[in-house]
Amino acid sequence: MNKSLLKKYARLIVRVGANVQRGNRVVIYADTEQSELAVEVARDAYRCGAEHVAVEWGNDALTRLHYTHRMTDVMAEVARWEKEKMKDMSERLPCRIYIDSDDPDLLRGISQEKIRAVQSARVKAFKPYRDAMENKHPWTIAAAPSKAWAKKIFPDLTPAKAVDALWNAILKSVHVSPDADPVKEWAALNEGFRAKCEWLNKNNFAAMEYTSSNGTNLLVGLIQGVQWLGGGESTMDGHFFNPNLPTEEIFTSPKAGAASGKLVSTKPLSYNGQLIENFSITFEQGKAVSWEAEKGKAMLDQLLSMDEGARMLGELALVSKQSPINRSGILFYNTLFDENASCHVALGFGFTNLYPGFENMTRQELTERGINDSLIHVDFMIGCDDLTVTGIRGDGSRVKVFENGDWAANVTNGDN
Repeated sequence: MNKSLLKKYARLIVRVGANVQRGNRVVIYADTEQSELAVEVARDAYRCGAEHVAVEWGNDALTRLHYTHRMTDVMAEVARWEKEKMKDMSERLPCRIYIDSDDPDLLRGISQEKIRAVQSARVKAFKPYRDAMENKHPWTIAAAPSKAWAKKIFPDLTPAKAVDALWNAILKSVHVSPDADPVKEWAALNEGFRAKCEWLNKNNFAAMEYTSSNGTNLLVGLIQGVQWLGGGESTMDGHFFNPNLPTEEIFTSPKAGAASGKLVSTKPLSYNGQLIENFSITFEQGKAVSWEAEKGKAMLDQLLSMDEGARMLGELALVSKQSPINRSGILFYNTLFDENASCHVALGFGFTNLYPGFENMTRQELTERGINDSLIHVDFMIGCDDLTVTGIRGDGSRVKVFENGDWAANVTNGDN
């Protein structure tokens, strides 16, 4: 990896992703394989005035060993020190930076019931702390190649060349190049998001309809006044940050319990180290009532049984097929990238900060107003070349939002 580009990337993660400010505390989550990037991120965070930078190391090989050899109840146990650490984090509210490099096949062959039991227990234990931090701290997710992930994408290349190819794809997706300043590039990108969000919010649609020739036919209700958001966002105290590097999406949280019809996936879903492929989900009265998958059906069963909210939608996201990630032609087997190549939805919890006045409401109050709550938030892709998305206003009038997989002309022109 070119050292100067690595430093540029670290600078982007710190200054655009988390937007680290003087006096902030920072926590970096990274695999041991990504130590070089983690060190550069820490270095730039200190340059920005961070008062403390901690790194939480992980390791894919060790994770698999734990799942292979530990008993389920031992893996599911949350130690007192873990809760204390999360409690401290929910009080100090550090900037959190995640460097994603997971092997998409990490847990292939591991008991799916074991994975479900472990994940469910641990997510439940940490949920109160997650809720306490929601909308109060900046965070960002970026990526770096692992050998296993790179070989999954480029199986015909040697490991070293596969890693180089994935680095090139990642840096291109986040606008890091030798000749440009990625910080300035992202300022322009955020302005483009702002204009489209303004158009969607002005129309204040009551529902969205999705149709495509592959069988997708879904009508989903929206919550009156809930906002569309894209690119950067702000914490409750005004700290601006970009949660996803890369991002191409504009999204909202639909009304829980107000979806009917069928959604057909268009890309594999990597979930808990396993792949779910060629699947569809049918909704009635807002909840998933049936589903099919050519591969990974048991994992899809597990995902949808995490809790009641797991069977409802928490996000609708619009992504043009002209997205540079989609045009790359690469299937990343990683939601951070694949969701930004395609329109997608998410099962599970919705985003409370999209509801006007959320800062003065409890999570329960926001749930009662239609923002879905769940232990999970899992995106899957539904975009394709002939996807049509139609906005439906409260008076029943209909407006094309997407046509043939791309933004409709009235959106790009700013017309109603």
